[in-house]
Amino acid sequence: MSGRLTTHVLDTAAGRPAAGIAVTVHRDGRLVAEGVTDADGRTGALLEGDAFTAGVYELTFAVGAHFAGAGFLDLVPVRFSVSAPAEHHHVPLLVSPFAYSTYRGS
Repeated sequence: MSGRLTTHVLDTAAGRPAAGIAVTVHRDGRLVAEGVTDADGRTGALLEGDAFTAGVYELTFAVGAHFAGAGFLDLVPVRFSVSAPAEHHHVPLLVSPFAYSTYRGS
């Protein structure tokens, strides 16, 4: 299987997946992909195969609308490096109206 970049967003305040979150993907400062989370909070593969290359990536999650202005967060950027693009890189976002965390998942 070729490498790919995936994500999902979990609303930790509500205890459920966060649907309808717009996600942009920048590589080395250039927009390379966009997606929106589905009912399960997932986007599917944002990049895969030859489109997924080594570089510095930034996922930006537009969470402000999800919390309907009731929170502190608007855009959540997650910046990371990819040196092995043949591997699966999964970047989950756990978010509430006032805080977030992320990790490299599987």
